[in-house]
Amino acid sequence: MSFEIQVSRTEENTIVWTEFHNVTLDKSGKPLHWNWDSDLPLECMSHSVRIRSKAEASKIWSQWSLWETVLGLDTSNNSGPQIFPDEKIVEEGFDITLCCIGRRGQIIKEFFLLPAVHNFSRTNTQIGLLTVKNVAHQEVSHITVYCKESCEEKECFYQTVFFVGKPPDIPNDFSCQTQDMKTIRCTWSQGGDTYLYGHRSTKHTLFEEFSQNLVSCTVNCSEQCSCSWDIKQQRVYNITLTVENPLGKKTAMDVFDVTHRIYPSAPFQLSEEHTDTEITLYWQHRIKGIERFCQMEVLHPDGKAELHNSSGTQLQYANITLGGLQPDTEYTVRVRCGAAKHFWRWSEWSEAQTIRTEEATPSGQLDIWREITPVLGGRNVTLFWKLAPSFRANGRSISYEITWEKVEEDAKPEHISISSVYNSTRISLDNHPYKISIVAKNNVNYSLPSVVIIPGATGTEKELSVSNLKEDQVNGTDDGIFISWEPRNTYDSYIIDWCNFPMLQPCDLQWKRFGPHTSSALIRSASFVPGVRYNFHIYGSVANTVSLLEKKTGYLKELSPLLDPTVEKIDLTFHAVTLSWDSYPTNESQSGFVRGYHVYVSPVQEDCSLKESKKHVLPDGSVLCKYTIENPEEKRYTVKHLMPSTKYKLVVKAYTGGGETPIVNFIHIETPFNSNLLYLLVLLVIVPLVAAALCHWKIKWVKECCCPVIPNPNKSKVLSFTELTIGSEKVLKINDCMPDALAVDNKSEAQKLPLWSQMSSTPTEDKIAGHDSRGTYPNQKEKRDQPSTPKPMTWFENFAYSSHIAVESDPYQNPGMLETSKPQLSAVLYQPQYYFDILNEGAVSSHRETAGRKTSLRYISQTNWHCLGKRL
Repeated sequence: MSFEIQVSRTEENTIVWTEFHNVTLDKSGKPLHWNWDSDLPLECMSHSVRIRSKAEASKIWSQWSLWETVLGLDTSNNSGPQIFPDEKIVEEGFDITLCCIGRRGQIIKEFFLLPAVHNFSRTNTQIGLLTVKNVAHQEVSHITVYCKESCEEKECFYQTVFFVGKPPDIPNDFSCQTQDMKTIRCTWSQGGDTYLYGHRSTKHTLFEEFSQNLVSCTVNCSEQCSCSWDIKQQRVYNITLTVENPLGKKTAMDVFDVTHRIYPSAPFQLSEEHTDTEITLYWQHRIKGIERFCQMEVLHPDGKAELHNSSGTQLQYANITLGGLQPDTEYTVRVRCGAAKHFWRWSEWSEAQTIRTEEATPSGQLDIWREITPVLGGRNVTLFWKLAPSFRANGRSISYEITWEKVEEDAKPEHISISSVYNSTRISLDNHPYKISIVAKNNVNYSLPSVVIIPGATGTEKELSVSNLKEDQVNGTDDGIFISWEPRNTYDSYIIDWCNFPMLQPCDLQWKRFGPHTSSALIRSASFVPGVRYNFHIYGSVANTVSLLEKKTGYLKELSPLLDPTVEKIDLTFHAVTLSWDSYPTNESQSGFVRGYHVYVSPVQEDCSLKESKKHVLPDGSVLCKYTIENPEEKRYTVKHLMPSTKYKLVVKAYTGGGETPIVNFIHIETPFNSNLLYLLVLLVIVPLVAAALCHWKIKWVKECCCPVIPNPNKSKVLSFTELTIGSEKVLKINDCMPDALAVDNKSEAQKLPLWSQMSSTPTEDKIAGHDSRGTYPNQKEKRDQPSTPKPMTWFENFAYSSHIAVESDPYQNPGMLETSKPQLSAVLYQPQYYFDILNEGAVSSHRETAGRKTSLRYISQTNWHCLGKRL
């Protein structure tokens, strides 16, 4: 059958729950049951329920039953408000709904929690509701609920509490065992806190399933829970453990045979016997008749623990012997046991016992080294020793014996004893070779000797000369300084020594040995720091005699130089500056290998762009010229291509493998003034200016001398405006122009004619266009009997114009005839591009002049007279 059940809250008239319940009916006719847990306590308000049914195969439901109502307390006449649920225990993380029922006619005014938590409440009715979601545990053991009606009387107020907790955890590690076959003891983990205390705390019960009896024992829980009871005749048990509190319960089970659960008690009364290398440990057991298997733990001085098992089983007395131990060494031992048959678990450890083995002869040899310092008449030898990895003192009281004797002579050895607090000593030797041995001594015996041969003075001098070997630079790493050398077949080992503090005395000399087939090593030391130069010497050793092979020097990490070079001398020229820093050190005082120098130069007012340099940009963006000197011993440099009378700033920086220091301070210089520039300025500027001034001063003279002023006929005063004109040009009358001199040139000769003023009794001077027009007239004597048929051509030549005018005339015709006889006149015309001066004052050709002879007349202007002198 299938049943549908519905639950409603009468006051709200709403269905709050619907559930389908399936059940198989039988013929017994027993009543059917169904349970429902309401989130709201049933006391808060009336609830009604109804039900209907149908056969499983049918699809038709029956009619609903009538509502059956369970009345809430809101219908009762209470004497005051009430809160439900009262003292409720709520599991952490769940929700809880509470109600407060007021009296009839009263309204719930306040309904809240302390300590305050987030909740949803509804009041202002007779019934107040309050819901808390995801309840969390508070610091207090309970949460108080307060309810108050709208009145102020004592009866109007009510309070209650509820608790928040957790159900118990499943009991882990639940097991039962026995130590003496008389009592069984079960143990388990206590689990987490449930936050419930008193009568609400967790209850533990043990139930034995075979006998169906509760185990009568008292549970004790501190670090873990336990419960013990006596063994009777029963050997096999099935124990069920139940842990329970109001929020739930958990169980654990253990089934066991008591003879298989023997957990022995810890051994006691330990005793021991020991030698220098063995320890025998003895102990006893409290329980007799049980065979045991035991184990001993040995704790070494270095903290390493070893476990050693016993060789057989013992009933009561047992012992374990340990061998291979170190003499005079403290060991801590303890022991535990377990049942040899049906081993269950080890017992607790016994109390620890410390045992020290006996002393023995020191084993191994000391690792020794030496340092030789020549002095007057001999050597000072400083001897060093340390415990080699294979060396063991094997005794508590130890000292060192040093013995030395001459190698070549049968002399009595000398020796001294040194306390164990020292690891070095110094002895004085003469120039002979010596054999030195060092042994360690304890209360038992001496160790094997460690021997070193000190060569004679000659050998020492040879060794010291070899020490002048060039030091090779080596590089440091994050872990140490890497050293390599060239191996030699003649040596059976190699030694490297160095100082941990090279700048101090004593320098804490250290050394390390390597095998014959080793050619490199990484030297590590906690004393190595960046910026300190360490020197390493590599020796080869054979037959206890050592020879210096190579020298190395290097840094763990190079740093920038500590100090900048100090420029001690500055030499300035017009275009260069020479800097010198001779005293700058490049030795071990530096924090890195000085690999060279950088010279930075720049004008004060601008960035640098000098030739043969590289640009270097500073963090502030300014640009410097950078010059690099790659030789650290070169401490002089000349910066070229500078400008005269210019201010520069410069600085010299040394650089190492760690870089260089920041550029902060500059040296400021100013190049001198170049006087050669003044001379050049005079030559290029002053001299041309003076020449130009002179030229300007003499320009009129030069112009008159080289380019005379050309007369303009149109402006001439001698021209008459009333005379004959041809076209637009004016005609110059020859008789108006009285030249000073005339020159006659012919093809064969040229004679200078006498001045016209000397030939004429009435000379006339006319000025044309502001110039004196003076010329020469031909006065050459010619034979008059020559024929006169061809008319001669007369040429007047001006130097400036080179103008030629042909005049046809009768050589015997006078000027008056030339003027009046126009048809026969050879007119002298002025052309625009030429200017003619015709000089003729009533000239009459001699009747002796050869007819047809060609004569050239050249007019010489008076303005040119002083330039040409008397050359006409």
